[in-house]
Amino acid sequence: MPPKADTVTPLLPLTIRQARPEDADAIAAFSAAMALETEGRSLDPDRLRAGTRALLHATAHGFFMVAESAQGLPRLLGQLMITYEWSDWRNGVFWWIQSVYVDPVWRRRGVFRRLHEVVMAQAQADPAVCGVRLYVEGDNAIAKEVYSRVGMTPSTYQVFERDFVLSKRTPGGR
Repeated sequence: MPPKADTVTPLLPLTIRQARPEDADAIAAFSAAMALETEGRSLDPDRLRAGTRALLHATAHGFFMVAESAQGLPRLLGQLMITYEWSDWRNGVFWWIQSVYVDPVWRRRGVFRRLHEVVMAQAQADPAVCGVRLYVEGDNAIAKEVYSRVGMTPSTYQVFERDFVLSKRTPGGR
């Protein structure tokens, strides 16, 4: 479940914390940039903003974590989203890391690593959480390398889906 309170972890000029409603526009902009960069998808901005705000206001489905600059005026440098999956086998919840994005200017400077460290520490401290998972676009070699460097390993599972909103259109199909 979401962290009990704002978790602030200073590291040089970097702060990691749970996102707040006032972060919605920056998070939605990051999510749109991530979708375009990794999958070539242009997302509906109204739907994306509404979805971002919905999660920020009702954490039953998950929560966002953000990395914020502590130099000068606070501004977001990166984000990730956590959603929940119940495991009957483990009698616990997996936290799924999704919507990972770091502003290109701040990449390769430890922003994702710090986000990941805070999420892992919170997940391991919560007895209801049985593990952390993420999925990555199949051709995103850079992301796979980064995730390996922070200790994540490929699963034996592959993700299959039937997406009713962003499905890839096929001839004669939806």
